Amino acid sequence: MSYILNTQQADQVLGALAQTYGVYAPKRFANQGRYSATDCIRYDKVTRASEIVWQVKSDYPAKEVINPIQQAIFYFTEDEYRASKCKEQPILIFARPCDINAQKIQAKIYAGNGGFTDMYYERMRERVKFILMDCNGGDDTCFCVSMGSNAVEESDYAAVKFSENGMEVKVVDPELEPYFAGCPESDFAPAFVTENELKVTIPDLDDKEVRLALKKHPMWQEYNARCVSCGACTVACSTCTCFTTRDVIYGDNPEVGERRRVTASCQVAGFDQMAGQREFRATAGDRMRYKVLHKFHDYKARFGDRHMCVGCGRCTHRCPELISISATINKVNAAVEEIKASMGKA
Repeated sequence: MSYILNTQQADQVLGALAQTYGVYAPKRFANQGRYSATDCIRYDKVTRASEIVWQVKSDYPAKEVINPIQQAIFYFTEDEYRASKCKEQPILIFARPCDINAQKIQAKIYAGNGGFTDMYYERMRERVKFILMDCNGGDDTCFCVSMGSNAVEESDYAAVKFSENGMEVKVVDPELEPYFAGCPESDFAPAFVTENELKVTIPDLDDKEVRLALKKHPMWQEYNARCVSCGACTVACSTCTCFTTRDVIYGDNPEVGERRRVTASCQVAGFDQMAGQREFRATAGDRMRYKVLHKFHDYKARFGDRHMCVGCGRCTHRCPELISISATINKVNAAVEEIKASMGKA
């Protein structure tokens, strides 16, 4: 069943939902942006539809609701430890198709990686339902159509299209129907973006000989001068899952405290440092190569369904050196074609 709500009705419905669910959506935080007097749009709890930023893409992805940048995983004393508790309240997340598809990728990594299930991810993910936000086409960094992440199957709970006058909703789950009792019905059905302004050509990396040659291609050296290894791209990425752990000691007793899982980045120097201070990827170019080939070959080779990038373009937005992931992929594709031609495989 579909409904059309004015701004007052939309606020009432969101307020009612917030009594039962933790409702998360893109929200504007004034003067908390990267530059002076700029805003930041990230996911946070909302209780009114008017708080939801639907006109533009959020600076950070929906994954932060399920995988916070920092989270306690267990507490310890001298004699014992116990796992941290998970919030019991169910969660609704307003998200665009790219973010919903990104969670399918994260589920493969966290819940199906070599037969090991990450309990901290799973216990949160099983409480989450997504509300599909109608996408207005994105911006000049989006290439979701090229990545096949522009559409999703019917949402678990609802699909929503916002406007200045309110919102239209298609309710899928009967559990949500009572919240819209008395609202005018409509014929709304979600629509998906079919073309982006930006397009990328995904390189063919099935040939092992070509991949080995690509790893030595001089194109990666460009990033030694450009990339500052800050890790901003991976923090803003919808699908990156790397983390480290950190112990926080309570007071003066080193035997009492908590262990936290903290977001980490393969793009930061020292991420892969081993005993003896050895690093496998000691330069920015090496780290960039690792990230790009993981997103556009390794993940799909392991899990077999799709590439790890969903084309949201957030990494391009957040890069202080204006490194574009789409431009990088097109450079990789050109390098692959060059290598194939030199090997007589074109």
